[in-house]
Amino acid sequence: MKKKILVLCTGNSCRSQIAEGYLSFFGGTHTEVFSAGIEAHGLNPKAVQIMKEDGMDISGHTSDTIERYMDMRFDWVITVCDHARERCPYFPGAVKVVHHNFPDPAKAEGTDDFVMQQFRKVRDEIKAFCNHFVLENILPNESYNSNG
Repeated sequence: MKKKILVLCTGNSCRSQIAEGYLSFFGGTHTEVFSAGIEAHGLNPKAVQIMKEDGMDISGHTSDTIERYMDMRFDWVITVCDHARERCPYFPGAVKVVHHNFPDPAKAEGTDDFVMQQFRKVRDEIKAFCNHFVLENILPNESYNSNG
């Protein structure tokens, strides 16, 4: 049975979108992953770009608010920023909540190169977190090649 995962962030534009992509990739047929925000800021084009650099296409993702998913049952809710954790609504049932605060690369300032470095750094942190999460919680009894 697929595990349903909801990833929450402030604006559902970057960190939660990246996490949705990697959780779907690493979880494969074992997961059904969604992402949402306290608000919907639209998909960040830099997030799309840095994911494409890693062979992941998230360009078809939508930026949604949490209200869209309030009637769904989830096995896991993952908050990827402190703001979302503080405002995370109650989800009924046996949902497990996990929190990991990632820096917001959309707030990086400086040259284009510096900003993109920040996006790549956060992407790589989220990728490692998602890989570990899936290995520990979704596929703990299976042989798995993490592909990176």
